[in-house]
Formats: sequence, structure tokens, C-alpha cells
Amino acid sequence: MYLYTLMLLNISYNNPETKRKIEKTVGKPFSLQKRWKLGGIGSPKLYMNSFSIDIHNLLILDQNLNQCNIEIRPQGIIVRFRSLLETYGLIIPYYKLKLYKGKAKEYSLYIDHYFIKILADKEDIHHFFKKIADQKVLNTPPSFEDL
Repeated sequence: MYLYTLMLLNISYNNPETKRKIEKTVGKPFSLQKRWKLGGIGSPKLYMNSFSIDIHNLLILDQNLNQCNIEIRPQGIIVRFRSLLETYGLIIPYYKLKLYKGKAKEYSLYIDHYFIKILADKEDIHHFFKKIADQKVLNTPPSFEDL
């Protein structure tokens, strides 16, 4: 069913092959009507506290603040961040996403050997992560134990 399960991609350029991989993994973007129904599909600006070594190696190349945003798709999420003049995306299908709320003001996104810990110092960030958790529940196929 899923050809591509995990990707950290440079999405700076309009590459049809990259777009196809992303759409195969997390689906096409929601229609405008569905975006309105969901109350928006994009996160506010998020600050990253810590991250896995692969992401760290990209972010240390410049001196900017480590920030990202998240886009909700029908079958997963895309975490976008910038390093130097490039935009990178961590493509995460819902069935691979592990979402934790560790500290009072921190959320953690895990997928295989990648992770990102995000500062949640505003109420709208908490609402956005609740929206991600709800979409994960709606779109994750049942497990073997549920059958």
C-alpha cells in the first residue's frame, strides 16, 4: 500500500518526482472546502528544542533560529524547516508517527530514528497538536489486535 514510508527531503525546488513521492506517502493537499472544515491545516511558527542527528547536521549549517511548521495531509504530516537557503521536509505517514507530550510545554514527534521536540508555549499550538492526534486516529488503519 505504501511505497515510501519515511523521507527527509530537500523540497526547495519544484521537482515532479519529489512531489509524486510526497503525495504517494501522505496524500495530496486537502481541498479548500476540507481545509475550512478542519479549521486550517497549517501550524503556526514552531520552535524546535531538540532533534535527531540527521536534522541537527542540517540545522547547524546556519545561525538562524531553529523553527519549523507542520502541514496536515490526508495520510500524514509534513514537517518543514529551513537551513541555509534550502527547505527540507520530514514526510511522516500517520501509521509511522509517534506523538508524545512530555513536558508541560513540549511535544515530541518520533518516526523511526528521527525525532523533533517542539516548544508549545502558546494555546494555539496545543490545539494544533490535538488536531494532528485526531487526524492520526481517524486515518490510521486498525492494528492486528483490534481485529
